[in-house]
Amino acid sequence: MIEERASATRTTPGVVNNVVYEGGGRLVENEGLAQTFEALESHPHALAWIGLYRPDESLMSALAAQFGLHPLAIEDALTAHQRPKVERYGDTRFMVLKAAHYDDEAESISFGELHVFSGPRFVITVRHAESPRLTPVRERIESTPGALAEGAEAVVYAILDAVVDGYAPVVKGLANDIDEIETQVFDGDPEVSRRIYQLNREVIEFERAVSPLVEILDVLSAGFVDGSVSDELQQSLRDVADHVVQAKERIDEFRVLLRDILQVNNNLVTQRQNEEAQRLSAASNRQAEEARLISGWAAILFAPSLVGSIYGMNFRFMPELDQPWGYPFALVLMAASSVTLFAVFKRRGWL
Repeated sequence: MIEERASATRTTPGVVNNVVYEGGGRLVENEGLAQTFEALESHPHALAWIGLYRPDESLMSALAAQFGLHPLAIEDALTAHQRPKVERYGDTRFMVLKAAHYDDEAESISFGELHVFSGPRFVITVRHAESPRLTPVRERIESTPGALAEGAEAVVYAILDAVVDGYAPVVKGLANDIDEIETQVFDGDPEVSRRIYQLNREVIEFERAVSPLVEILDVLSAGFVDGSVSDELQQSLRDVADHVVQAKERIDEFRVLLRDILQVNNNLVTQRQNEEAQRLSAASNRQAEEARLISGWAAILFAPSLVGSIYGMNFRFMPELDQPWGYPFALVLMAASSVTLFAVFKRRGWL
């Protein structure tokens, strides 16, 4: 459940928080949009921060009419599923950010899309998912003395800084996952290939969220709305840019590691398959040797058995039975056939 809903008066469906600031404090808090518009008109130095969750077209049209939002930006905010980017339409900016959250229990990354409209006197945030949480951002900027003196620029920076800070736990989680995968690879886990592919897809999606921020920060450093950025905000943006570069470098490392791990895993799988094939081939060879050995001795024993069985039929008319050399002849014949077969099989390596 969206946390801002607990503190917001839902006078307008889709509005989860609606505050007008002046002099660093809250001037109008969680009233209807009409009161917000009136407060901005009557207080020239006031700043409105309106938080939306899955707004409908009528709500966005009302805000577009009040703040002069470009139709193309409104269309993107309603459609969602946009790539991270920043676009300028006159004196307003439209920025898309991708927040990332690492789930330790599921060992996976979830992404949330955040759209930010900013102008000289307003900031409008649009979410289509529970992430990122903006309540801590709002509380931090309200509790920082002088933070709101920079106006919309300070709010945009605080949001951007919170999104980028959320990347650090993701990088740490991905590093732990890769360490676990390396162990699985060398342990021969059969499920590791699927996990490598899944993690690689998450790293690619994470890269798509982080990489565009380099260009976005360059654009913001050149000037938010009025074309100028204070020295303090410039320093803050450089700090955020450093964190983005660090995250991008780690992502590049992860992609190289996953590529190498996948190659090593494929090599190990191939090696195990070859070893298994060799074992099967060796077993087959042993079986063939044993079969030849048994067949050879069976043939050697079959020859005397054949002679003995013929003369064991005891027919009356068998010439050899009446001869004095008949018995020795049978013995010699059996011995000669056995010796001959033994010699032949021995020469061929069967015995």
